[in-house]
Amino acid sequence: MSDDTTFYDLVGGHPAVVRLVDRFYTHMDTLPEAAGIRALHDDDLTGDRHKLAAFLSGWLGGPPLYWQEYGHPRLRQRHMHLPIDRAAARAWLLCMGRALDEVVEDPRLARHLLERFATVADHLRNVEEPPEG
Repeated sequence: MSDDTTFYDLVGGHPAVVRLVDRFYTHMDTLPEAAGIRALHDDDLTGDRHKLAAFLSGWLGGPPLYWQEYGHPRLRQRHMHLPIDRAAARAWLLCMGRALDEVVEDPRLARHLLERFATVADHLRNVEEPPEG
């Protein structure tokens, strides 16, 4: 990867980000393991799809579409009204992992991105739970 190549470029730019978001929400709609996080969303996911694609564009190093339209993402603050526990974070990652596997051609890149997403998902958890073990 050259110094000016971004993850956005590597995944395939805007068309790939839109496909990733589409596959992510398809999995959220259809996987039984995702029923809990699906219930946290409105029936109509049009706005969520737009916002996630805009956020991912900038997060992956492409155009900062979310910033331009909505300002700073403040992810934790924007998700604080939702009960996000370990199970919710894992369900979100399951959907995103499957979407990455379907959209990102390089499996090493897909794994790397999923690891980065895992850090974000863990950061968004806001429900006190006992440690795993």
